[in-house]
Amino acid sequence: MGYVRQFFVILLFSLVGELLNRLVPAPIPASVYGLVLFFLALETGVVKLSAVEDAGRFLLALMPLTLVPLTVGLIDALDVLKSVLVPALLLGIVGTILTALAAGAVAERLARRRERSEK
Repeated sequence: MGYVRQFFVILLFSLVGELLNRLVPAPIPASVYGLVLFFLALETGVVKLSAVEDAGRFLLALMPLTLVPLTVGLIDALDVLKSVLVPALLLGIVGTILTALAAGAVAERLARRRERSEK
């Protein structure tokens, strides 16, 4: 399947996420709606991984480039950030650790559930 079709499938879920964000009065970002729907579509087999895999790999390869402007912006604002640098770093570190622990716990539960269903 060509890149254009694969990108279209990914963008379609992004569009549905945007629509849901406008229709549902909940403080959930549109990207979260799109990602959850995309995940569910992949898990249920509505969308096959092979139908989006190449475009997904391409987008993942480009992801570091999207972080460059953010990093440059932070460096430009370093004078302003100095007063909150230590608390921000602590929050970032604690948040990262908590996120990793939560992701690990969810992955373990899913792996156990999959093992039980395969038996």
